[in-house]
Amino acid sequence: MIGKSSEKVVLVAGGTGGLGHAVSRAFLDDGARVVVTYRSEAEFAALKDAADAEGALLEGDAVDVTDAQAVEAFVGVILTRHGRLDAMVNTVGGYAGGLKVWETTPEIFNRMLDLNLRSGYTLARAVVPAMLKQGAGAIVNVAAKAAVDHAAGAGAYAASKAAAVALIDSLAADLKGTGVRVNSILPSIIDTEANRKAMPGADFAKWPKPAEIARVILFLCSPAAQLIHGAAVPVYGGG
Repeated sequence: MIGKSSEKVVLVAGGTGGLGHAVSRAFLDDGARVVVTYRSEAEFAALKDAADAEGALLEGDAVDVTDAQAVEAFVGVILTRHGRLDAMVNTVGGYAGGLKVWETTPEIFNRMLDLNLRSGYTLARAVVPAMLKQGAGAIVNVAAKAAVDHAAGAGAYAASKAAAVALIDSLAADLKGTGVRVNSILPSIIDTEANRKAMPGADFAKWPKPAEIARVILFLCSPAAQLIHGAAVPVYGGG
């Protein structure tokens, strides 16, 4: 959908996780060269095995995407190796809930800001200059329904996701007319193995599937979505 060409280079941050795996597979199936950040070597190996023949188009490294210097160096390697970066998708995130605001420790609050907000900032800061030089590029940041639906017991999580949407909205204003497009998506609870274990009594059928969300992301990074910029797209499933 982004061109059916190995000349397209896509960075998927968190590209081996529950959602990231599906996003990486979607771009690989579309013919793009995919570079992922990951935390687990085993997850990266599993993604490469699952990609079959397209595994030759997969690269990755264990990068802390909350570390601005590490991310900048990683993006520099991508640009040196491939000469361009056509899309960046940030699927990195974390959840902490079940605590009232006054029960939330500073450590938990800061962790939510790091994973859900700082990651998007460090990645955008690193990739936007290259995309501006190209005069083209697409960025999709994965936020959450909680950014606009602020439930009890999830103050730190909701605040971090709402801030992430605001960050991307401002970035979109900064990039207006440059050829670089930026959007957020807002999934509800995603049907991953981890979420099923955490909520065994839930109705999984109502949760959006990783592959379904990946198709939305693939579209947002494609020429077919050239009119979509600065949007926060709900991906709520049937729930």
